[in-house]
Parts: sequence; structure tokens; C-alpha cells
Amino acid sequence: MALTLNEICVWIDQTALSQAIQAAKWAVPTVQTIHILAIAVVASSALMVDLRLVGVFWASRPIKDVMARFLPLVWWPLLILLATGAIMIIAEPARSLKNPAFQLKMLLLIAALIVTGLFQFLQRRNAAFGDLRSGPRAAAASLAIVSMLLWSSIIFAGRWIAYFA
Repeated sequence: MALTLNEICVWIDQTALSQAIQAAKWAVPTVQTIHILAIAVVASSALMVDLRLVGVFWASRPIKDVMARFLPLVWWPLLILLATGAIMIIAEPARSLKNPAFQLKMLLLIAALIVTGLFQFLQRRNAAFGDLRSGPRAAAASLAIVSMLLWSSIIFAGRWIAYFA
């Protein structure tokens, strides 16, 4: 049996967990605050790696050192984002799942994770990838620019969710 998005939202909204989150007036604002702080950590850490790839930040340091410092702060806080995002969806399923800004945010997030994973893959395959002193840097710089655009767009789309509700 295939459920429509409306039916899924109604079902989630009627669960005991959704009702409990809705009843606790402090829950959604608290979870939103944690979510925003986690996206700040993820986006700023990705930005540090991206700025290094274009030669603006820590240009004198090897890319491997910059990755070791900042990429864990991209991947690990994603677990917090997943948990807080799930709580917000459970609390207000229609506001999230049926929202075009939320849907756009999810597509952008998938793209950003693919770009970040692609960079890591390319750097592991070729240790000189992203190194400012070796050969052509166009691919690494292009990935960095795409990454910056994606993470910025994710933040904007997340903020726009409130205005499409």
C-alpha cells in the first residue's frame, strides 16, 4: 500500500513521540538551536578546507594537515544534524516534509556530501591533489568553489523553511 505524503505526515503527527515533542514547548526551540550550532560547525569546517584548496587559508600547510584538522568536524556533527533534524521532522512533519525549501535543502545536502566525499576520495587516490605546490589545481579549486556554494545554499534553504510553512 502506497501512502501519500499527506498521509505520512498525518501518521507521524499522531504518534506518541510527535505528540510528546509538541507538548513540551521548549523542545523544538532547543533542538533547533542545537541544529543551528551543528550546521555552523559543519559549514565553517568545510569552509576552512575549501579556502585552503583555493589558497586563501593556511596555504603554507599541507592539505593533509588541514583535512585532518577540519574534516572530522564536517562528518561527526552530521550525526547531531541527523538526530536534531529527525526530531524536528517528527515534531512538525508537514512543515518539513511538504516544504519546498526543506526538500531543496535535502537535495543540496546530498550534493554537498557527495562533493566532500569526492574530494576525500581524490585526495586519498593522489596525495598531491589539492596541494598548492604541485601541478594543476583547477579541479581542487573547482570542487572547493562548488562546496562553498552548496554549504551556503544549505544554510539559506534551511532558513527559508520558516517562510514556506
